[in-house]
Amino acid sequence: MPNYEREIIRIIRGNDTPPVMKDKLMAYHENSIAAALSDMSVSERQRLYRILDVDDLSDVIEYAEESAVSGYLEEMDIKKKVAVLTKMDADKAVLLLEQLDKKERETLIELLGDDVKKDIALISSFDEDQIGSKMTTNFIALHADLSIKQAMKELIRQAADHDNIATLYVVDDNNIFRGAIVLKDLIVAREGSPLEDLIITSYPFVYAKEEIDDCIERIKDYSEDSIPALDEENKLLGIITAQDIIKVVDDEMGEDYAKLAGLSAEEDLAEPLKESVKKRLPWLVILLGLGLVVSSVVGLFEAVMAQITIAVFFQSLILDMSGNVGTQSLAVTIRVLMDENLTGKQKARLVFKEGRIGLTNGLLLGSLSVVFIGFYIHFSQHATWQFSFGISVCIGLALVLALVISSLIGTVVPIFFKKIKIDPAVASGPLITTLNDLVAVITYYGLVWFLLIEVMHIA
Repeated sequence: MPNYEREIIRIIRGNDTPPVMKDKLMAYHENSIAAALSDMSVSERQRLYRILDVDDLSDVIEYAEESAVSGYLEEMDIKKKVAVLTKMDADKAVLLLEQLDKKERETLIELLGDDVKKDIALISSFDEDQIGSKMTTNFIALHADLSIKQAMKELIRQAADHDNIATLYVVDDNNIFRGAIVLKDLIVAREGSPLEDLIITSYPFVYAKEEIDDCIERIKDYSEDSIPALDEENKLLGIITAQDIIKVVDDEMGEDYAKLAGLSAEEDLAEPLKESVKKRLPWLVILLGLGLVVSSVVGLFEAVMAQITIAVFFQSLILDMSGNVGTQSLAVTIRVLMDENLTGKQKARLVFKEGRIGLTNGLLLGSLSVVFIGFYIHFSQHATWQFSFGISVCIGLALVLALVISSLIGTVVPIFFKKIKIDPAVASGPLITTLNDLVAVITYYGLVWFLLIEVMHIA
């Protein structure tokens, strides 16, 4: 694969005139130019800012890493900053402005044009968890009462300022959403045909104030290049592009992955130590408390461990298998719970299925453990057959019970959290693992005590 970033930097460091340099740079995608920014010096980046026109530069900045964009903006003069922000989509400009300190943000906003200010104020009015915070005002709207010829003229007029033209949105005189028109259909339509014949009235839409978690699955079900976002009066405010949808899904998956790891939010390499500790510490404190409970329960079986010392050797095996199975069930359940239309019957079927999977895996692994661990103890420890297989049977039964219970915990806990309106991803891997450790310890040492000491009197 060619190293585009290196080629771009070589162009910037060359001695070509600015027009020649610009022509060479325009042969590369804006994403490749953005990727090369981090490997340039400040003076080289400033040279790039002067070479590219504002339209191209704003596209490059939009592709740059979010954590680095504010730094790049700081390297520009105030006039260039305003020009870049003006050309950017409003949603991208909002994200950029949020990274600046309050004083500079207010200064830049004051220098922007009225239309740009209005768009930025609109996007900023939504909470970050609402889908409206992800929409853009870069779209073309047509009035339903236009003729085909008038619609084409209006398209050409608006296309100068808006480049999302694959789908055109139709509104009435009150800006209420009526449907959408595919650009190709408008181009091939006969001039005398009514515009209404081209309108797709069943086109999907979302309300801008909807929570992202509540509508993301619905958005993903459609393969449209963009979906309109409406206000509470059904007026068209903006659109969610396919790129925005991909970013939202990626962010949601990142957040869920972070929560599965016991974090309150996703981290990045540039995050300060204090912020990383703040995200991890709350869960660690909770898990420390649960860990003390597990340790206390282990202490209750001190007499069992003293009489049958070899049982301690296999404790980690039961705990590890229990934790692994619980985490698998948790991951499957959280994925299934993303479907907001899941019925109670489907949830019950999921619990039953995970229980059966845990039982099947437990029986298979338990049977293998009985045979192999029995022979292992007999030949390695020179123990009697009765003692060796007494221990291995306890391990096998403990695996069966622990895997079934762990599968059920990994399924029921997130379903319960969802029911009480708590993000099910909060039922994180470490929490499920700790709960399953508790189950595994009680199951394993309880069986050793009952079967070997109370029933078989081996100790």
